[in-house]
Amino acid sequence: MVKLIILICLLILFSKTSFGNESTNNLNCKWDNRSSIPCLEISGNLSNSSKFSKAGINKILISKKQIDEIGAIDLIDVLKTVPDINITQSGPKGQQASMFMRGTNSNHTLVMINGVPINDQSTTQGLHDFGVDFIQTIQQIEVYPGSSASQFGTNAIGGAINIVLAGDFKDYYKIVTDKDNNYQFTGNKTFVQDKNSSLNIKLGTVKNETISARGSSKDEKDGVKNYSMNINYEKFFNDNLRFYNHNYIRQTIAEYDGSSSDQFGYEGDNKMGSFQIGLENLNFASKQNSIFYYNNYDREYDEKGTIDKYKSEVIGLKYDASKTINSNISLGVGTEYKYDWGYFDNNGSYEASTKGHSDNLSYYGNIGYNFFQSSNISFFIRMDDHKLTGKNDSYKLNYEKVINNSNIGLSYMNGLRNPTLYELFGTDSYGFSGNKNLKPEKSDTYEVYSNTKLGDNFEITLRGFKSRIKDNIEYINNQYQNDTDNVDLNQSGLNSGLKFKINKTNLNLFSSLLSSKKENGSDTLRRPRKNYGLNLQQKFSNNIFGNLNFNISYNHYGKHLDTHSSTYNTIEMDNRDIIDIKINKELKSGVLFINISNLLNEDYQKPHGYNQNKRGINFGYRFN
Repeated sequence: MVKLIILICLLILFSKTSFGNESTNNLNCKWDNRSSIPCLEISGNLSNSSKFSKAGINKILISKKQIDEIGAIDLIDVLKTVPDINITQSGPKGQQASMFMRGTNSNHTLVMINGVPINDQSTTQGLHDFGVDFIQTIQQIEVYPGSSASQFGTNAIGGAINIVLAGDFKDYYKIVTDKDNNYQFTGNKTFVQDKNSSLNIKLGTVKNETISARGSSKDEKDGVKNYSMNINYEKFFNDNLRFYNHNYIRQTIAEYDGSSSDQFGYEGDNKMGSFQIGLENLNFASKQNSIFYYNNYDREYDEKGTIDKYKSEVIGLKYDASKTINSNISLGVGTEYKYDWGYFDNNGSYEASTKGHSDNLSYYGNIGYNFFQSSNISFFIRMDDHKLTGKNDSYKLNYEKVINNSNIGLSYMNGLRNPTLYELFGTDSYGFSGNKNLKPEKSDTYEVYSNTKLGDNFEITLRGFKSRIKDNIEYINNQYQNDTDNVDLNQSGLNSGLKFKINKTNLNLFSSLLSSKKENGSDTLRRPRKNYGLNLQQKFSNNIFGNLNFNISYNHYGKHLDTHSSTYNTIEMDNRDIIDIKINKELKSGVLFINISNLLNEDYQKPHGYNQNKRGINFGYRFN
């Protein structure tokens, strides 16, 4: 109750401020020849889509402006604001983090850079570690909740995350620090060689050292250092034909703990690189995009002198084409070939290793059809041919109708996850051996949604879903096997949102109700049934400080089940309320800001046994 009173007081305080008439919401941006500032949409390469089929794709866009407003340090700070997503991290910044999208497993989310998959093939279950990704050189985040196999391919049973690197052409550098000498630095520079080409370089580094991951929060401090660089080059040969190249490298070095009583001598060194080169031909009615990509992971973990090594490589070719046939119909086709190679060698008291490769060839297509001037139907299909699991198809069908100020829609989609290299080829010291006869996991999802605008100031969204995962891969008798009891994993949920904007006030309220069940009908671990929160941006004005911009973020994480870190019994974790505040002031040369995270100084673990940061205060300046 005290926490709720504090939050209400903050809202009342800010609601009494004075505002100008200018709107800051991006939705109000329109082309205007009288303005020298154009409207630009930055978008990653969305596979298997066309002009009218995009209406059937559920997409949440988090812009650079929004990332700056919440004072994000890493990718988790951004994704935790999305109702469909729940994240658990094994300690403070830099520690391993798992994401559960729509109640599915942590290896059911596909992660991409500019539309290219980057999931690490040297992990045991193909999951992405969100704890090592920092935000300094990232331009935009796109979230695709729900099974997205027909758009992006395998792993996207719960959904997909797309990291967009290009599109930031404003020169600046930013530095952030706090009382503990932690810091962040970001530099962005664009070199315009001529009117037809550009070269953009971003640099970022983070040092963060706060609390012990597993011991008492007053014990030693586990720290993390991150270094990242993003280079983007593009060349226009004419008005339609564009050559582009994206390069991304990242290194994250993090200290971690073996246990609550064994806290020293553990360090992980996680390196990752992504290279993309492509050619895009774009005009009013059609688009063609060809891309070659190469991803590389090189990870080492030092456990008091025992070194575990993990490496993986991915090479791929991809071609997408779309065409607008007329004012009602659009078509898209494409193909992708991907070769995965992975290796790891785990030593010490537990020994495990794997070495293997696989490839996958896919063909896909889509059609979007607008009819009766108020209805749209979109159909997507993708056919994957995997070296070991064979041919598997995935589909998506979406119908949407406009009724007055509301968009109402229905969707059916299915998902696909091919087994990982470890599940296929791995071994360990306890007798595990890989199973080359595994079938892929598959899912079916049904959705209903609505989006209603009440004038220019209010927007209400509702989305309900129900899904099931079949042929789930389980560890049985020292081997991974497909479940054969004909009982599926089930998830269902309801998300709602209310957006309110007037003058300089922007308020976003959201809630999520989730049910995620195991085969025996019990709740899955680390998936809260109830989450809700708000995000408020507002301008405060007084005679002393002038104009200040405020951002308040509040998240309520509901009660959920977890595993006790010592007894391994299933326990219930209490709910928690997290409030973050950012205050910034624009000056002639840039922006001065202060960030307060975990304002109420909540002391909690997520998951059990792993400490999360208490209240933190940092301040910084962005020089333009």
